[in-house]
Amino acid sequence: MSNPESDRAQRGKPALLVLGVLAIGANLRAPIVGAAPVLIMIQDTFGLTAAQAGILTTLPLLAFAAISPISPLIARAYGLERALFAALFLIASGLVVRSLGPVSCLYLGTWVIGSGIAIGNVLLPSLTKRDFPHKAPALTGACAAATATAAAATSATVVPLANLPGWGWPPALAAPIVFPFAAILLWLPQLARHTTPSQDTRPGLSGGRIWSSALAWQVTMYMGTNSLMYYVLVSWLASMLTAFGFSAAQAGTLQGLMQIAAVLPGFLLAPLVGRMKDQSGLAVATAALMALGVFGFLLAPAWSAAWAMSFGAGSGAGLVLALMFMSLRVDTARRAAALSGMSQSVGYFLAAFGPPLAGKTHDISGSWTIPLAACLVLAAAMAGFGALAGRALQIGAAAAKPAA
Repeated sequence: MSNPESDRAQRGKPALLVLGVLAIGANLRAPIVGAAPVLIMIQDTFGLTAAQAGILTTLPLLAFAAISPISPLIARAYGLERALFAALFLIASGLVVRSLGPVSCLYLGTWVIGSGIAIGNVLLPSLTKRDFPHKAPALTGACAAATATAAAATSATVVPLANLPGWGWPPALAAPIVFPFAAILLWLPQLARHTTPSQDTRPGLSGGRIWSSALAWQVTMYMGTNSLMYYVLVSWLASMLTAFGFSAAQAGTLQGLMQIAAVLPGFLLAPLVGRMKDQSGLAVATAALMALGVFGFLLAPAWSAAWAMSFGAGSGAGLVLALMFMSLRVDTARRAAALSGMSQSVGYFLAAFGPPLAGKTHDISGSWTIPLAACLVLAAAMAGFGALAGRALQIGAAAAKPAA
């Protein structure tokens, strides 16, 4: 069901709304990935083990899992525009708290950041489905590109900022606050709309058909395995590269290169997917690119720049496809919100185990071989789930079919 007031506002200033959506998208990874290049500095400051440091990546993922299911409820109570504004405020507040100094603030701020990102992750697909129903795939791709671009800039600059005289890692970790501040300024005009989300954004379908749908679980596991591998690499790539002989600055640059490589798929996939009914082949290809990158890190670390780009391109394309599946595999914004909440809640809960387990395995074995080998197994699983999630089906139609 459409919202007349929203329709009028969208027709009046659609460009401003698109800019606001893209600005929100820029906040959905950068505050998290910024910690990874300076993780060794943080470990040295507080005497943390690799497993304890891995919790800094796990906390946002646990926040995603906890907050994602209730995000549609927040939108129904306060409106999509205000809920997304609150998400930006939480991200900005978390960045400040995380950089105050004490280890307790480090963990608390990280949780707050994750809570804000969780709301944005779930509600942006619903907003694009509601206000741009015929351009949702293209806008999703552009939003994913904004996400990857901001993450790349943060990864590449955090170590140089931390090494500036008188800085250190706390102010460097706060630097991404420019992204929520810019988004807040761009989103302020949307608050005047005071719109209630369309009836389609009710979370009532978060149970029942969505949770019992084989197709919904295939989308969820495709996103979950992608996220699990991505956050293991995001958390530990700098440490891996340092172990391979790279300097901390080089490791941060290569991690930024991985994020940059994730930008391009957002521009390429949107028009491509728009002409395809079945995306199974694309989904398998994303997993293959990630597997190639991991395999390269294992066998030829000297070529890490190439492997970082391969992994980044695969993970970026996988994220774009997963977000598109949340619209393509359903027929209403209501189901899009429900599928988004389910896939992000379960998927990120699964991904949360990756960084600390990889860190603990490294502490025990003394190398990164086992965590990287585990990622190869995950890439094979991702390819299987992607082949199923990419089929030209929708939840309503698939529910009547036998589970694949």
